[in-house]
Amino acid sequence: MTSNDFGAARPVPRPDLESTSAATVSADSGPRSTPTDLLRRLRARAAADPVTHVERVPARAGVPAPWPQWAPPELRAAFTRRGVVAPWQHQAEAATLAYEGTHVVVATGTASGKSLAYQLPALATVLADPRATVLYLAPTKALAADQLRAVAALDLEGVRPACYDGDTPRAEREWIRRHSRFVLTNPDMLHHGILPGHAQWSGFLRRLAYVVIDECHTYRGVFGSHVAHVLRRLRRQCARFGATPVFVLASATSGDPATAAGRLTGLPVTAVTEDASPRGGVTFALWEPPLLPPDAGPASLVPPQATGDHDDLRQVRRSALRETADLLADTVAEGVRTLAFVRSRKGAEVVAANARRALDDAVPGLGSRVAAYRGGYLREERRELERALLHGDLLGLASTNALELGVDLVGLDAVLICGYPGTRASLWQQAGRAGRSGQEALAVLVARDDPLDTYLVHHPEAIFGAPVEATVLDPANPYVLAPQLACAAVEAPLTPADLALFGDGAKEAVDELVAAGALRQRPTGWYWRHRERPEVDLRGEGGAPVCVVEASTGRLLGTVDGGSAHFLLHPGAVYLHQGVSYVVDDLDLADGCALVHAEEPDWSTHARDVTDLSVVSVRSYVDAGPVGMFLGEVDVTSQVVSYQRRRIATGEVIDTRPLDLPTRELRTVAVWFTLSPQSLAQAGVQTADVPGALHAAEHAAIGLLPLMATCDRWDIGGLSTAVHPDTEAPTVFVYDGHPGGAGFAERAYGTASAWLRATRDAIAECGCETGCPSCVQSPKCGNGNNPLSKPDAIRVLDVVLANLPG
Repeated sequence: MTSNDFGAARPVPRPDLESTSAATVSADSGPRSTPTDLLRRLRARAAADPVTHVERVPARAGVPAPWPQWAPPELRAAFTRRGVVAPWQHQAEAATLAYEGTHVVVATGTASGKSLAYQLPALATVLADPRATVLYLAPTKALAADQLRAVAALDLEGVRPACYDGDTPRAEREWIRRHSRFVLTNPDMLHHGILPGHAQWSGFLRRLAYVVIDECHTYRGVFGSHVAHVLRRLRRQCARFGATPVFVLASATSGDPATAAGRLTGLPVTAVTEDASPRGGVTFALWEPPLLPPDAGPASLVPPQATGDHDDLRQVRRSALRETADLLADTVAEGVRTLAFVRSRKGAEVVAANARRALDDAVPGLGSRVAAYRGGYLREERRELERALLHGDLLGLASTNALELGVDLVGLDAVLICGYPGTRASLWQQAGRAGRSGQEALAVLVARDDPLDTYLVHHPEAIFGAPVEATVLDPANPYVLAPQLACAAVEAPLTPADLALFGDGAKEAVDELVAAGALRQRPTGWYWRHRERPEVDLRGEGGAPVCVVEASTGRLLGTVDGGSAHFLLHPGAVYLHQGVSYVVDDLDLADGCALVHAEEPDWSTHARDVTDLSVVSVRSYVDAGPVGMFLGEVDVTSQVVSYQRRRIATGEVIDTRPLDLPTRELRTVAVWFTLSPQSLAQAGVQTADVPGALHAAEHAAIGLLPLMATCDRWDIGGLSTAVHPDTEAPTVFVYDGHPGGAGFAERAYGTASAWLRATRDAIAECGCETGCPSCVQSPKCGNGNNPLSKPDAIRVLDVVLANLPG
């Protein structure tokens, strides 16, 4: 099932698809021409040229290095059998640093062979010392499974690699604890399973020589801050058993990787950043879907402003999802192995379904070569999809960022990126999925109808001329530190020496836990007082996952994280799974279960929420005359109160239905600015237009913040009001969507002038007349994008920028 939210479809079948039969698209098909030729054909099929910029990333020769003398012959022979004749220079440098006992982070490009940099010293040590063990941490199960295949394929005697995660059968777990010397897991399992059961893992931890942290740039914000303390808890348990493992981290290219890795581990870390691997050339295109005719876009998708003009049918762009689906169908039809990255789970399902439909309309059966991949699938489904893509049974895959990380997808020729992924680091990571065998590749960023995407496709220097962001995390966040100290106290009583390990704020957090009755202080330390363990959600997703169950059969379809359940699984919601649509009958948040039934309704659902915000304290502020810029703590209360049903064919709003879901409360960090009413009046903003002006400026500011901070708009929220009770002035708030903050609001406050200047430019340069999703409308607005005033938003930001210090 698809929704007309995703834009009008191109007519299919097309002549170029009709000439392609399923038999001609074989498992080992490759691109029939260069990426430049392929891009030219894709552009030719569009009604108007959608490409705003093409960047050529040149090929690069590799710089090899000799095998380190300490690498044992059997390990060199094993790598040689796998096709690794010699390491690249950065691999040898990082491996030698680690083997000599230096904590190291190797931060080089996608497909640069970072895995060899940690496998070489870790496996050399395991082969030399029959008791040594290695712990490998990956942010996703797919990456851990891929690394397990790689290590197992070396076929080294006595290593016995094994995955230990939530998918591991309980019958195998005891064997892994006792016998595996190379355990692959994730921070969640380390937090929930290994550290609480450290007594059972004592033999493994006592002999732990290396801790490998793969794709460490993903540990940012609240999640990264939690993982930082999980690693400190690991170090603490290792020290109790007499072990001091070496930490080896692998990261995509990032700003200041040594500092970020040091903050993550709490240790001094040396960075290796010079990438000596060969790289195939990449043709990178920025693709902006065309504007639809005024009568082609559904009016309900672009609510009228607060002018009473309900006949205003403003232009919208063709959906990035629909555009990506058509491009995926085109490339698959040409035999080009393609991975399409889509930002949401629902979006990945929609792109795959639309691509399959287009292919099957042209050549029956060809659509079977395309599938969706996302979190929430069962383990067996994920593994089968990975296998099918690796073996060529699938030619196209629409995936969330679950496949962004180092899974070795050899043989991909093209990557489609549906919407800017939030950071340049993620953008290059995703683009790097193509051309992994050194061949020429095509990457296409398809812009969403969003302020940031629109800005980027018209300012390519913000992508290709800017450095990759530094990873932001804050282990001192009290909303992270206190619960992590509680977890540590359950594992072993805390001592004064432990507080130094956990860093700034640890003593204050312990005192608060004592005052709250969670810890009891004794001469030997602080002890946990309760029988049950504290419930700590590492990923800040708002609680345990909610299971999606087919009511008639009891079959488990998948899971949705607790933070998204109110929006995706409310009663009446349409839920997509592998192209099949279901309607939610009941959501039981207490039991973490949603009951659904299969149905193909002719409508889609869209949840709406309301938000209230109060200022708790001010950390810092700038007094700029009629303008004030503030940073501080706020309390945010939100509630999903209703949902719209929209007709698929037209986008028409059928009705709005109320919901009775619990409110959610969040104490976090916000940046906000105030303006005097007099300054707005002098700028030409009429009193009646102030709410729409501030609302539009808020939306655009949220959309442009990822340009400055390592976040995307779904990590942050906002609120605007003509008179806020705490500021007594017109105010725009932008806040971190995580308890205690995630560092994004601080970044916005520190770069306020540059952030709001880019926001103002994005609005002013948009070609629409009255405001559209490319500038001031938001896909997550709880008020249905009403009221909004584009011209007055520019006036508001002009006032702020004229008074705020540069």
